[in-house]
Formats: sequence, C-alpha cells, structure tokens
Amino acid sequence: MINIINDIPWNRYEEAIPAFLTLLLMPFTYSITNGIGAGFISFTFLKLVTGKHRELHGLMITSAIMFLIYFSLPI
Repeated sequence: MINIINDIPWNRYEEAIPAFLTLLLMPFTYSITNGIGAGFISFTFLKLVTGKHRELHGLMITSAIMFLIYFSLPI
C-alpha cells in the first residue's frame, strides 16, 4: 500500500497536499472517513484558491461542502 506514494505528483502541490493529508490522517484519526474528508476539502480549497475551479466537478464541491458540515457538527 505504501508503494502508491511514488505515484503522487509531488511537484503539483494542489494534488500532493490533499493526498498527503489523506494518507496522514487516516491512521492518526483511526477513521477512513476523516482522511478522505480532509482530502476532499483541501483538494477543493486549493483548486479554488489557485484559480483552477474549472477542473472541479460539481460532485466534488458538493462532497467537500458535506464534509465541512460533517466536521462542524458535534457528535
């Protein structure tokens, strides 16, 4: 599973940071959902900030918003 790290485009930070956050948060939070949610939110945020919003699909934006709601609600 760790071999997939070689396939991450580390020179493109708008893709590397979300992948790194996902890989890092899954084991540390003991939750696949938290890792994927952090990846979705950071990917969407970085694409919007860098002006590459045309590369985002509507479902990605919707998923990121839903994860933001999920993380902001108390359990």
